[in-house]
Amino acid sequence: MRKIGILISTFGLLCTSYMYADTYSLQQCRNLALENNRSLQNASDKQQIAEDMHKAAVTNFFPKISLYAGYMYSGKEISILNDEQKDKLQNLGTNAGSSLQTAIQGLAIANPGLMTNDAFKNLITELSNPKLFNQLDIFGSSLVDATETDTHHMGGAVLNLTQPIFAGGKIVAYNKITKINEQLTQTQYDTQLQEILYTTDNIYWQVVSINKKKQLAEAYLKLLQELSANVDKMISQGVATKSDALTVMVKMNEAEMNVSKAENGLALSKMLLCQHCGLPLDTEITLEDEEKDSLQLTEVSVQGDPKDAIQNRPEIASLELYNDIQRQKVNIVRADYLPTIGLMANFMCTNPNIYNGFQNTFSGNWNVGVTLKMYLCHWGEGIYKVRAAKKEAQIAENELSDVREKITLQATQSSYKLKEAGKRLEMAIKNNEKAEENLRFATLSFKEGIVSSTSVLEAHTAWLSAQTEMIDAQVEMSIAESNYKKSMGLLK
Repeated sequence: MRKIGILISTFGLLCTSYMYADTYSLQQCRNLALENNRSLQNASDKQQIAEDMHKAAVTNFFPKISLYAGYMYSGKEISILNDEQKDKLQNLGTNAGSSLQTAIQGLAIANPGLMTNDAFKNLITELSNPKLFNQLDIFGSSLVDATETDTHHMGGAVLNLTQPIFAGGKIVAYNKITKINEQLTQTQYDTQLQEILYTTDNIYWQVVSINKKKQLAEAYLKLLQELSANVDKMISQGVATKSDALTVMVKMNEAEMNVSKAENGLALSKMLLCQHCGLPLDTEITLEDEEKDSLQLTEVSVQGDPKDAIQNRPEIASLELYNDIQRQKVNIVRADYLPTIGLMANFMCTNPNIYNGFQNTFSGNWNVGVTLKMYLCHWGEGIYKVRAAKKEAQIAENELSDVREKITLQATQSSYKLKEAGKRLEMAIKNNEKAEENLRFATLSFKEGIVSSTSVLEAHTAWLSAQTEMIDAQVEMSIAESNYKKSMGLLK
């Protein structure tokens, strides 16, 4: 990840220095495309996302600490005593006095002689003292007040700690998946980078090809103009006819039209290159290879085994990592139906104090414990889901095998195409040399009056065809080289 970041930073510095360059090389265009391509930027962002997700997955091994707090106002308070009990306590003395009077009256009726007993009379006088019963009423009211909970305002907080001990392997599997996904985003980034380089190469060489053909069309038009001037001179001398002049004129008109088409095509292809490189569409750019008389093509060895592409291609690495993820998903599905064990610890603080008579103060308590979650019966659901996950993993493995074969075939085909492009270029160079010699000989012969203008036009046409074929062969060779490197996973 850090290496890629350094690479992008280096590209950025290079591109800044090239931003105002008049002439762009292939590598400069590549750097600009890499710096300004949004898809590559998104791929880089996905790498950062995957890295953060892996870091997040690692935290599942550590205890989680949470705080829960709340406040509630209640219209009624919690009451320990009911209304009847409160009434009896608040009127404890009054009720006691009434009961005592009833008891005395009963004793007096049952034992009339007690009313003449002085000791009994003194006891009745003392028990009939209102202060005694008032004190009992006050005592009963104090008991009622003491049982008031004052729970109109209630608040509390719980500090919770949970530590997984065994989760059926889900935490381990999820951690592996995020780690694999981190590697997967790297291979996807490499794939996107190679696609951008390959596209840049194709657009670059397309511009070069069109510009070369434009120059060729202009050179051909110039030759026809010279030929037209010579024909006019020969007509004045009676050596040529007006028919020859008309034939040359038709060819000149065709050549002018081809020049116009080439100019339009070149403008559009340069706009496409500017858009791909992140430059304004109206930027006037010149490519380094446009001005070269001949493209300097390097020989590319195709002696390597196409099977080596399997080790180099980021697409294969991506599919292998995807297979690893699918296998870990099987473990996650299986873990859902295995027992999970965890450790928990809590500290709870409340107001009113439920541990000391609902006093209007904060008080806390702690507890620790172990939790167990286990499915006793799920009617085979886990078996079916695990079986389905294994099938998905098998499908991914089959797709990987299929892609390996296709990439081997693709690498083999690209090596053949590169060899064919090399042979075509050799033949094109030889044909061009012959066409140039034929044109030179026909032009001299025409000036000497040995051959007609038709023969010269035929030589011009053959020269134009040979030049066009050589340009196509050179560009094809360059594109074939890029395609070969991409198919072998070596495009950088």
